[in-house]
Amino acid sequence: MLKTMLIGNLGNDPEMRYSASDSPYLRFNVASNYRVRTPEGEWQDKTEWVRVTVAGTRAESLSQYLKKGSRVYVDGRLEARPWTDQQGQVRAGLEVMANEVQFMSSRADDERAGSGRQEGGGPQDRPAPPGSSGTQPSRSTTPRDRPEPEDAGELEDLPFYR
Repeated sequence: MLKTMLIGNLGNDPEMRYSASDSPYLRFNVASNYRVRTPEGEWQDKTEWVRVTVAGTRAESLSQYLKKGSRVYVDGRLEARPWTDQQGQVRAGLEVMANEVQFMSSRADDERAGSGRQEGGGPQDRPAPPGSSGTQPSRSTTPRDRPEPEDAGELEDLPFYR
């Protein structure tokens, strides 16, 4: 089994669907951002898109709360799922069959916190909706806010450092 954890923002409003046996499932795409160093030594922002599927009654509950731009933590099983693009080409893709979906702060909350305004009223201050675990993952500093260690010169060559 390939277990995965994913943090990112929904790139679209979730789609609620029902299988042939009338079982509900919710599908949405999550964009996860990271940084890599180019051969020229410059940092470049990258985005990886992953499709997420939530099945069962949790799907119906989550469909009421999730929307485009929502930041989520997803834990589940990773599966390779080919798909066909608009030109008819078969593409490789990743899909997470979610066991758990947790709400995290929104982009607007992060921007308010980054601009020095007091953060409040975010998802962490409200009761958790049905279908989520009710706990929030700890918020870590973004790589750009991380203090530089003394030996940062050696660590800068690692692709996951920044």
